[in-house]
Amino acid sequence: MSEKENKEITVNDRLIALYKLQVIDSKIDELRRLRGDTPLKVKDLEDEVVGLKTRQEKLNSEIETLKDQISDKKNIIKEAKEKLKKYNEQQSKVRNNREFEALSKQIEFEELEIQLSEKRIKEYTVDIKAKEENQKDSENLITDRMGDLDEAKNELDEVVVETEKDENELREYRTNIENTIEKRLLKAYIRIRKGVRNGLAVVPIQRESCGGCFNRIPPQRQIDVESHKKIIVCEFCGRILIDDEVVEFVETEMKDFKINLWE
Repeated sequence: MSEKENKEITVNDRLIALYKLQVIDSKIDELRRLRGDTPLKVKDLEDEVVGLKTRQEKLNSEIETLKDQISDKKNIIKEAKEKLKKYNEQQSKVRNNREFEALSKQIEFEELEIQLSEKRIKEYTVDIKAKEENQKDSENLITDRMGDLDEAKNELDEVVVETEKDENELREYRTNIENTIEKRLLKAYIRIRKGVRNGLAVVPIQRESCGGCFNRIPPQRQIDVESHKKIIVCEFCGRILIDDEVVEFVETEMKDFKINLWE
């Protein structure tokens, strides 16, 4: 934009352009927030499904381990019974009490080994049953969450399609407005917008107060804003101030976007 063109643009024109830019940017922020909630919901559900599937894998592994342990205990019992048979046969052929007592101790040990293994098998069987019940509950929960996830993804797809179309239209309009604003003023607007929590760099005076920080604007300052002779900023928050005339003009021009930022 040349210096000659800059001089032809009035303060009123600058204020209108800045406020249009603010309205568009606020609407884009709103669309992003709308889109931002839905992906978060999808992400949470995806994480939950991954967690449930990991739990399923862990339960499967634990059940297989318990089954292996039961198999090991059954082998121990089998071996112990074979030893018992052999010791009993040997005991019937012993020649003295010392050999008899030694075999008796071996027999007692193998019998205890069988009892302990049978006890462990019962415990492992109970554990397997409990884990299989947990597994079933987990499978049902995964099915439910997968349904919720599919629904959330469909919702996200709809939101993205809808908001992307609106955002593209707004961005195209924004580019046209941005091109009418001199670089120095545009940089100031961007700087103010980045420095405030709600992204509002241009605000109207409402009830004699700043529409951004709500501090009272002195009467003379209000007159200066209404005169459109120079750009006035709030002395408390640094936002650019506009009057109702600018607001009404912009809202009338932008009614096709169905935006009413100050409701």
